[in-house]
Amino acid sequence: MVEIANPIYDVVFKYLMRDEKVAKLLLSAIIGKEVVSLEFRPTEHHFPFREVLTVLRMDFNALIVDADGNQELVILELQKAKLAGDIMRFRRYLGEQYSNKENVVREETAEYPRRKALPILSIYFLGHTLAHVKAPVVRVNRAYIDAATGEQIHEKEEFIESLTHDSIIIQIPYLQGRRRTELEQLLALFDQSSVTANPHFLTVDEDELPERYRPLLRRLQKAVADPVVRETMEGEDDIIEEIKDYQRLITSKEQIIEAKDQAIEAKDKAIEEKDQAIEAKQKRIERAVLKSYAAGTSIEDLAEIFELSAAEVADILKDAR
Repeated sequence: MVEIANPIYDVVFKYLMRDEKVAKLLLSAIIGKEVVSLEFRPTEHHFPFREVLTVLRMDFNALIVDADGNQELVILELQKAKLAGDIMRFRRYLGEQYSNKENVVREETAEYPRRKALPILSIYFLGHTLAHVKAPVVRVNRAYIDAATGEQIHEKEEFIESLTHDSIIIQIPYLQGRRRTELEQLLALFDQSSVTANPHFLTVDEDELPERYRPLLRRLQKAVADPVVRETMEGEDDIIEEIKDYQRLITSKEQIIEAKDQAIEAKDKAIEEKDQAIEAKQKRIERAVLKSYAAGTSIEDLAEIFELSAAEVADILKDAR
């Protein structure tokens, strides 16, 4: 067993991805295609402090090669989230990608140069789980389907490729005990069930990691000894704890507001029931007054019997006519 820095921490993940060889190994394994070259795009973002989600975003220009040897230049958008939060933030980042004028390449054609949008492939590392899907790695692949026949269309269209994209979602909590494929064996480096007494570090079995992925292990071992990495992990812990405290405060306030709303609703319901009871009682009195008056009881006697004024009895009789 060897000890490595925990890549769930942003500083460790960035340390890992700053090594181009290591980054190409990891991304190639995730997308299932060889990443030949990789260029980091300086678009890394964090959400503002005290927001309910902490997200690391890293974008790359990548030249990839498929099984048939075809090369393609794509944008790999990698996002890593520790906490469950608003999906709209992920959508906002995608919106930025689609609207970014730099996400195009110039192609020379026989007629004139043209601009072509780069395909986008999104990769999400989630420190939390989705509501329904329990697979540790989920690939969301587009498919062209003939609406009439239901058959898949294998030819690609630039129009469709420019307006849609594939995604890969990695649910870190579901990596525990999953070693069925080489990818899952590689992602064991993120398995939080291997955490030590100090959450900054994991212990992993080197023999379970395929030989070609050992550079990732060495890189994470090296991060253990980096004082800047260790200090920054402490800072991340403080930030996450403050965010969780903020979430708990919001939850507490929401519960107080909900309790007050329920009390007001109960009070309104009691008033409504009381009004209904008074109305029902009044109708019973009116019916009794009318019945007694028809039997020959005078207005003065009715007033005394039902504790009403003579005018109130007269009004009841008048309304009944």
